[in-house]
Amino acid sequence: MNIDFKKQNGLVPAIIQDDVTKNVLMLGFMNEEAYRKTIETKKVTFWSRSRNCLWTKGETSGNYLKLVSIKNDCDNDTLLVRVHPQGPTCHKGTDTCWGEVNKLNPILFLTELQDFINKRHEEMPEDSYTSSLFKKGINKIAQKLGEEAVETVIEATNGNADNLVYEASDLIYHLIVLLTDKGLRIEDLALELVKRHNPNWDKARRAAKANAKNK
Repeated sequence: MNIDFKKQNGLVPAIIQDDVTKNVLMLGFMNEEAYRKTIETKKVTFWSRSRNCLWTKGETSGNYLKLVSIKNDCDNDTLLVRVHPQGPTCHKGTDTCWGEVNKLNPILFLTELQDFINKRHEEMPEDSYTSSLFKKGINKIAQKLGEEAVETVIEATNGNADNLVYEASDLIYHLIVLLTDKGLRIEDLALELVKRHNPNWDKARRAAKANAKNK
C-alpha cells in the first residue's frame, strides 16, 4: 500500500472505525514505524505527538484496538483503520472520543443477512436450509413466504409479542430468499421506501401513471 508520509512531516491521520458497528471511535496519527508495528502486532499503534514516541493503544489500560483492516484514501495520505475494540477507546472511559455509545444498530444486520443468503445462492452447499429453498424454485419459495405471512398475521391477532417477533423474523428471512432468487436485495426495498418518504412521491407516481395512459 502506497502511503504518503511525506506530505504532513512524516505523519498521516488514522481514522479508527469499529468493524462491526461501523461507528468512528477516534482519530490518531501514524508514522511509518507505527504503521509497520500495527501490521506486525495486529494491535493499533500511533505516533504520540505530545510524548514524541510510539504508542500502542491499550498498553496501559488493556483496551487494545485489534486490527481488522487498513485502507488508504484516494490521496494516499489518510488511513481508515477498522478494528475490534477491547473495551472503551477514549482515555476518559467512554466508548468513543466524542463521548458516544458504541453500539450496533441492529437494522444493519439485514445487509449482513442478505450477503449470507447471496453466498448460499452462489455456493449452494448441500447441508443448507437456504440452499434447499433455492433448489425448490420460485413457486415453492413464494409459497413458503405466504405461509410465514399467515403465521405472522395469526400471532399479530391472537398471540403474544415474543411469538410475533419470532414469526415476523421468519417472514423477513424468507422474503430476502425470494428477493435473492429474483436478483434483488433487501436494500432495493429500502430504496423504494426512501422514495415514498418524499412528500411529493405520490404526486409523481400519479403523474407517471397518467403519462403512461396518454401514450
